[in-house]
Amino acid sequence: MTIRSYRYVGPADLAAHAGAATMGHAIHTASDFASWAARRTAAEFAEPFTFVVDLTGLLRLAPRRTEHVACAGGARVLAAGEIAFAHDAASPSGWRVTEVTNHSTGYCPEPTCWPAVSRSLHRAALPHPASFTHALTFRRCEHCHQPNIVREDDWYCAFCDTELPRHWNVDPSA
Repeated sequence: MTIRSYRYVGPADLAAHAGAATMGHAIHTASDFASWAARRTAAEFAEPFTFVVDLTGLLRLAPRRTEHVACAGGARVLAAGEIAFAHDAASPSGWRVTEVTNHSTGYCPEPTCWPAVSRSLHRAALPHPASFTHALTFRRCEHCHQPNIVREDDWYCAFCDTELPRHWNVDPSA
């Protein structure tokens, strides 16, 4: 099985500021997560966090308003999206994942990136749902070249009403 990685396809000005200094916090283990979570506020946990899974399969977390490309340090990723947590005394980290999506308009990952997310959460001993709680399908319009989110099985471009392709095509270099 081939594992797809995703290149950043969003605005170039956002990528220009991404690098090692902006990378999200690496979560290797349950204790890494517990330590990271202890430094977060209740207000931060009231909304989802930005996440990426880097090319080594490592979960990286950043505050929600962080761009995915910054969380990834400008690098390719195996997955990207948003993730929410809740306390769980039975979990080794004391936490569990309550919601997780592939919502990243900078990387536009397919729902098929779920196994990379699941492996990274398992590695960190974070109990999680069996799949994305909300999976998005991204396509680039072949007429106007705008990226789109396919909603409610409506395969037409939101900008020019051209039918969208059924295959993933967001990264023109892929």
